[in-house]
Amino acid sequence: MGETTCRRLPSVGGVRIGQGQDPRDLSTTGGNGAEPYSRLAGVYDEIVVDGCHDRWAAHLNELWSSDAADVRTVLDLCCGTGLMAAELIALGYRVVGVDGSSAMLGRARQRVGPATVLMQQTLPGLTIGGVFDAAVCTFDALNYLTPADLGATLTAVGRRLRPGGWFVFDLHTDALMDFTVSHPVVEGEAAGYRFALDSVVDVGARTCDTRIDVTRAHDGDTFAERHRQYFHGDVQVRDALIDAGFAVAAMTDEYTHQPPNSSTMRATWTARYLAA
Repeated sequence: MGETTCRRLPSVGGVRIGQGQDPRDLSTTGGNGAEPYSRLAGVYDEIVVDGCHDRWAAHLNELWSSDAADVRTVLDLCCGTGLMAAELIALGYRVVGVDGSSAMLGRARQRVGPATVLMQQTLPGLTIGGVFDAAVCTFDALNYLTPADLGATLTAVGRRLRPGGWFVFDLHTDALMDFTVSHPVVEGEAAGYRFALDSVVDVGARTCDTRIDVTRAHDGDTFAERHRQYFHGDVQVRDALIDAGFAVAAMTDEYTHQPPNSSTMRATWTARYLAA
């Protein structure tokens, strides 16, 4: 999938949010009765993501340094365990994080400390107050939204941005959909856990339903969750951004300035909010 692709679990990127058709509605646990996401939150950083957020944050910092109006405040949507928030805070930004999972927010709090505002909210119902210079949504989190909820979310984000404010987010590409079709079962080991993903893609509906099984190697403790994601087409995303009052500045290969190509698994979208 390329050396720069940040993913251990290829067909499920940001499996940490409750949005739109809430993926927690599709989740099950093992026989332990754990709340959905409470178990995955405990191993998320170790088995789901690799160390890429410093590179992504550097890319954002470079983008925003070109803004004469200055970018200081950032809304981190679907902030998960706070990986991106921590990198942006280290660069001097004031970050507010929102996420649909209380367990993920708990890990984020440990990472960013008590001074950063973290709120549990579920997209597209973004009710947080304030106006921000920029918003981000990383690790394919918006792929959990239905097409209708994606449009509603973009509108909600625009209401929280100043004129000329930035929204930078990433999405799965058709290349990843094709990869998942041809590799429906993915297995691996990391940090003392074995994981297996079994995915079913409906190409016509552009949906992916994935069962994630995670087993702790030393004692066999196991849990499972189910997740649904949506592959949003490029034309659909552009139209939704324009309808929400954004101008599309760029679509690139994963947090670079390179255009996407046939092997791009994750596309980064950069948009600027126009005055309402």
